Amino acid sequence: MIKVLVTGGAGFIGSNLCEALLERGDIVTCLDNFATGHIENLLPLIEKYPNCFKLVVGDIRKLEDCRKAVKGMEYVLHEAALGSVPRSIKDPITSNEVNINGFLNMLIASRDEGIKRFIFAASSSTYGDSQSLPKEEDVIGKPLSPYAITKYVNELYADVFARTYGMEYIGLRYFNVFGRRQDPFGAYAAVIPLFVKQLMRHENPVINGDGEYSRDFTYIDNVIQMNQLALDATNFDAVNQIYNTAFGERTTLNQLVGYLKEFLGEFDEEIRKIEILHGPNRVGDIPYSLASIDKAKSLLGYAPQYSMRLGLQETVKWYWNNL
Repeated sequence: MIKVLVTGGAGFIGSNLCEALLERGDIVTCLDNFATGHIENLLPLIEKYPNCFKLVVGDIRKLEDCRKAVKGMEYVLHEAALGSVPRSIKDPITSNEVNINGFLNMLIASRDEGIKRFIFAASSSTYGDSQSLPKEEDVIGKPLSPYAITKYVNELYADVFARTYGMEYIGLRYFNVFGRRQDPFGAYAAVIPLFVKQLMRHENPVINGDGEYSRDFTYIDNVIQMNQLALDATNFDAVNQIYNTAFGERTTLNQLVGYLKEFLGEFDEEIRKIEILHGPNRVGDIPYSLASIDKAKSLLGYAPQYSMRLGLQETVKWYWNNL
């Protein structure tokens, strides 16, 4: 049993992490300001684990809120951030304030509290304009968006705090995470929940570009596994490292929509007939993304259990029963 603070714990990834940690017997505190997270994600946990789960309503942009949340904790899973490349292009200032200033506040609060290990959500956007495939952790290009800059700065700050203050960190570069509880509403909804919502409403999804851009879509349970391995790692060589968090398989957007129509069509035959529309490419998008997960396998013992198709089947079932 360990004591873990999950920042952004009311969000999609954060709430799934809170639930998984509580299920294995850990003591969990959640810090969230509900800018993008939802209290509905936490209510079952508050009810089921009254003695093991604590909610702190606060903002990582305020150092005092970070200090309050981290008090008495042993580990931090830092998930709080403003995601979305388009959001960062429209409003780079707020993305910078949350993703960089907020990250620095959490590092300082964690350092001062004597946190054993700081594990944080990094991003595949850090690879930027690098043409190499698969993406290996040590080979990156120039960032293509303000969001990508913020996530790369996080990695740099974590490394400096490790070297300067002796902190332990592990950064997990998430590759297009999807699964239960991912919000399909709002202007910056991710592609999978957005397309699921549109198809269920018999609307025509719009693919940016010709649909041949590809992603290493990563099911939430693989992400949970990586975070737990990062928490539990005892191998000294595994710490103060950045890891790709993915399945290691490439899927085009055209293939993705085909799978969604196939799986949703099992519930509603009409969905199979819906036409897909195409629009212009989106500014800041990385064309092709495929992760090498060899480093995570070698140093952390990572063994992802869910392929993209298997995870997508589980996700579609969840949306059908919950949307």
